[in-house]
Amino acid sequence: MTQAHDEVVEPFEPVGHVRIVYLGPVAPHWEIQSDWGNEETIQSFADRANARLVLLPPHDPQFRRNRERVARDAEREQLQLEWDLGFDEEQPEQRA
Repeated sequence: MTQAHDEVVEPFEPVGHVRIVYLGPVAPHWEIQSDWGNEETIQSFADRANARLVLLPPHDPQFRRNRERVARDAEREQLQLEWDLGFDEEQPEQRA
């Protein structure tokens, strides 16, 4: 018997939109913007996201883990999440 326990992300109707923008190498590195949605929900999410990202520029190894945590948090809150890192993320990573 085969069990179908593959992770399937069910589409959801977003209740708000959040854009996380990288400001540059000088702290604070991040700005969290919203175009629409419940202000209280957005602010609560922004507080948690800022706590995870406050001292992390995108090239920091911890950033990737925290970015995933922020994305899962946005999904739980049913927020449409957008990242603006200021560079094309499709480029392959360069390793030293």
